[in-house]
Amino acid sequence: MKSRGTLRERIIRVLLVKPDGSLTKYGLAKKAQCSFSWAHEFLRKLETLTLIDGTKVTNYPGLIQYWLQVKTNAEKKEYMHKDPLSLLNKAKIPYALTTYQAENLVQRYLFPSRTDFYIERKDTEEWHKLLTAEGLVGKGNVRILIADSHVFYGSFKRQNLTVVCIPQLIADLFKEGGVCTEAAEKLLQKVEQHVVSTQ
Repeated sequence: MKSRGTLRERIIRVLLVKPDGSLTKYGLAKKAQCSFSWAHEFLRKLETLTLIDGTKVTNYPGLIQYWLQVKTNAEKKEYMHKDPLSLLNKAKIPYALTTYQAENLVQRYLFPSRTDFYIERKDTEEWHKLLTAEGLVGKGNVRILIADSHVFYGSFKRQNLTVVCIPQLIADLFKEGGVCTEAAEKLLQKVEQHVVSTQ
């Protein structure tokens, strides 16, 4: 059974990927992999906060900010690897890039100083073996993030690498802070101006 926090984030993620209101509440619950009654209750709360109308996002930046307030922290493991992108290119295990590398692939504002990517919990040991075969354990240039598998929802390919959906990337950049905040704000503006797709 998933926690309320996890289900909340799933609904927010689905809304931000498809903010135009074209999803039915039932369809949204299905995509968020939660019960219709739970989705309905949470959507009502978001409506009272004037962030949405039905399933249409009426305040995109506001919903991102609300997400940051309720966001759960992923479990992190750190490594040093000489060429993490080539490792990801060869890996046969699901992953999705976020923060620096993902932003650089999408917007090219940040220097990709660290490679952060989400993985599924069941694959933790396999990633550990891959990263330590030619790398080291400890604070370095790679960070694996272990989170709810719904984090892969809306992910897409860029230069043959898998990147989290744009709303997830924006939220993660804001959470990272520092120069990432500027990158998140720029990306958010592009979404609002329809310069970049949310998917």
